[in-house]
Amino acid sequence: MAEVLGIGNATLDIIHLVDSYPDENDEIRCQGRVLRRGGNASNTLVVLSQLGPGCHWAGVLVDNAEGKLVADDLFRHGIDISASEQAVPGSMPVSSIIISKQTGSRTITHFRDLPEYSFAAFRKIDLEPFDWLHFEGRNVDGVRQMLERVRDVAPETRCSLEIEKPRDGIETLFPLVDILLFSRNYARAREFANPLALLQSMHAGYPGADLFCAWGSAGAAAMDSNGREYRHPAVTPARVIDTLGAGDTFNAGVISGYLDGLDIRPILARACRLAGSKCGRQGFEGLTL
Repeated sequence: MAEVLGIGNATLDIIHLVDSYPDENDEIRCQGRVLRRGGNASNTLVVLSQLGPGCHWAGVLVDNAEGKLVADDLFRHGIDISASEQAVPGSMPVSSIIISKQTGSRTITHFRDLPEYSFAAFRKIDLEPFDWLHFEGRNVDGVRQMLERVRDVAPETRCSLEIEKPRDGIETLFPLVDILLFSRNYARAREFANPLALLQSMHAGYPGADLFCAWGSAGAAAMDSNGREYRHPAVTPARVIDTLGAGDTFNAGVISGYLDGLDIRPILARACRLAGSKCGRQGFEGLTL
């Protein structure tokens, strides 16, 4: 069984389900309220845990009821959290999320009062057992140190990097990984109108990596390290219920495809299929190949 270590965020998500997104200064009735674990890296691991790999999480927890909710949910999915770091003082990051029943779209406000996972904690991890390391592109300086350590002590271990949004210096991480997973938000912030335009630019600057970019209802694109381009349409469920975490699910599909020895075309198809399946349900339960 392949072993995957995810390094990044776990949050407490407070989700409000409404008939349609409110206008400013509206007062509307919420149709449902859910409290659950979230966070990009931990979402990706929860999906991967249902697809076969052994999953491990390296992130920051707080020793309180909110931290226990997050830890218990990861444990329920069989995810090892022994590499986690305890923060004192601090509180778990909280995402307040409005999901529109009309469109399935989600709007997020995020509160954070917690340090990022430290290089000091990462360097204590024995990297030898892992087949794959997946990083969130968050604390750029810390992640750079971690990736440099991987290159020094476990150079054969494949690494993926999620790039959700622009951050100062994040492009300095790109030459240090094998797989770059871009979001539509990042592409648009860099003024690219479609995923292949982004990937063509990134390949010119960072030719050693395989590149992916999910584009919501417009599907996704990929480019291998030789510059070959791939497109796949979105796989749309009969009814879009919840798009929260679709990108994290797409990333899990990519990683699982590589671990199963697939080529990029079927990997892209798998990732789109999983993301579409996720959009047709609340949460991440029951996602299978």
